[in-house]
Amino acid sequence: MAKERIYTGLTYFIAAVWVVNGLYCKVLGAVPRHEQIVAEILGLPYAKLITVAIGFLELALAFWFVSKYKQKENACLQIILVAVMNVIELTTTPQLLLWGRFNIFFAVGFIAIVYYHTFVLREQLDLKGEV
Repeated sequence: MAKERIYTGLTYFIAAVWVVNGLYCKVLGAVPRHEQIVAEILGLPYAKLITVAIGFLELALAFWFVSKYKQKENACLQIILVAVMNVIELTTTPQLLLWGRFNIFFAVGFIAIVYYHTFVLREQLDLKGEV
């Protein structure tokens, strides 16, 4: 029973991370730093449009994850995206990151949570039969 609660809690925590970053930070533009990072990496002319598009994709990722459809594929995608995104940001715009170079530790922590949720806890609960 406790593992099921942890699993459910982590499902919504992981989705919430994507919703907050996608909707609040990027689509609504409440954290201008995100657009600044995109502008530094991809160029200024389309930074706002690209940032909003990334935000909508993050929202889609969250809803996909909560749906539990092909959850392993979703988790793999999340792990790859977070790793690649953070390596790019760390090497190109560390001054714009919330925790500077320490941001990578939070990224690795999030990756570990996603991995544990989907590839350890889910297996322990024998939820392999879910789509």
